[in-house]
Amino acid sequence: QVQLVESGGGLVQAGGSLRLSCAASGRTFTPLAMGWFRQAPGKEREFVAALSWSGRNTDYADSVKARFSISRDNAMYLQMNSLKPEDTAVYYCAAKTDTGSVNLRGLYAYWGQGTQVTVSS
Repeated sequence: QVQLVESGGGLVQAGGSLRLSCAASGRTFTPLAMGWFRQAPGKEREFVAALSWSGRNTDYADSVKARFSISRDNAMYLQMNSLKPEDTAVYYCAAKTDTGSVNLRGLYAYWGQGTQVTVSS
């Protein structure tokens, strides 16, 4: 079994920054990519960013481009800058195991429990 644990969420004022982390444990495996998704109250879970396992390819939702940055070393990170109130959501990290577009959550077999990010105006 694979466990993913997010950390780094919190309350921040608009314009501020947060860095989310995602640590993996359990069975050793190599995913196709790692991704971040978020879910705001009353909304569907949406794609935020993804990083291929090789590290050569990144993808971002249009709403976060130029503000968020995904990276990985022994853990996965999401650096979030210039935060806006509309970024408020529970953020989830996930491991992609099936081929296809990185923004399709159905292609991610493993998920963390989520970390809350709240941006005040």
